[in-house]
Amino acid sequence: MQSLERLALTKLADTQNCAQSTFFALEQHFKLEGGPMLKALSPFPGIALRGETCGAVTGAMLALGLVFGSDEGSENSSAAFGPAREFCEKLEEAKGSLQCSELLKEGIGKSIDFTSPIEVRDYSASNGPAFCAGIVKTAVQIAAEIIERERGDR
Repeated sequence: MQSLERLALTKLADTQNCAQSTFFALEQHFKLEGGPMLKALSPFPGIALRGETCGAVTGAMLALGLVFGSDEGSENSSAAFGPAREFCEKLEEAKGSLQCSELLKEGIGKSIDFTSPIEVRDYSASNGPAFCAGIVKTAVQIAAEIIERERGDR
C-alpha cells in the first residue's frame, strides 16, 4: 500500500491534479489499461476548478469503472455500482464530504477559487496542498482495498 500512496503523492506533487494523481496511482498499481484517460482527467479537479466533486473522487471512480465496469451497456455495468457506492460512502465517512469546496472549508477554513492567483497563494499558505494530499492518499487506500477485496487479490 505504501508504494501506491507514494505513486499518488509523487504524481500530485508533479501535477497538482488530484484526479490525475489518484487515477495514475491506481492505474499503475493494478496495471489497468487507462490509455488517454490520464489526459482526459485534466479538467476534473473540483470539476473544472468549480469546487464541485473532488478530483480524488473522479480519479478513483474512473479506476473503479475500469476494474468493474462493462462496455456492454447499462444492464451489464451494474457490477460497478456497488464498489463505486462503497468507495463514495467510505471516503465521505472518512473526510466528511465528496465536494471540493466543502472539503476545503473543513480542512483549511475556506473554499478556494483556483482560478485566482491570490486564492491559490492563500491555499498554499494555509497548508492546502498537504490537506489535499491527505484526501488523495485516503482515496487511493479505499479504492485499492475495494479492488483487492472484490478481485480476491489479498
